[in-house]
Amino acid sequence: MSNETSAGTGKVIGRLLAVDRIACTGHGVCATILPEHITLDEWGYPILNGPAPESREARLAVKYCPARALYWRTNH
Repeated sequence: MSNETSAGTGKVIGRLLAVDRIACTGHGVCATILPEHITLDEWGYPILNGPAPESREARLAVKYCPARALYWRTNH
């Protein structure tokens, strides 16, 4: 699914990368796969650095998250 711009608003609609902070167990796989958009805090938990575009790497980060804590949420 690609991101689109809503007519007249300039807002991006589509899917955005998100982290379920309760489910996350701090493996850091997401930051290894997508380092340009995800960094780790001092305890090893992910910090999203702005909206990550849907890309092959982003889809792989979601797929390989051991805790299934990284997911796509719909942005309306």
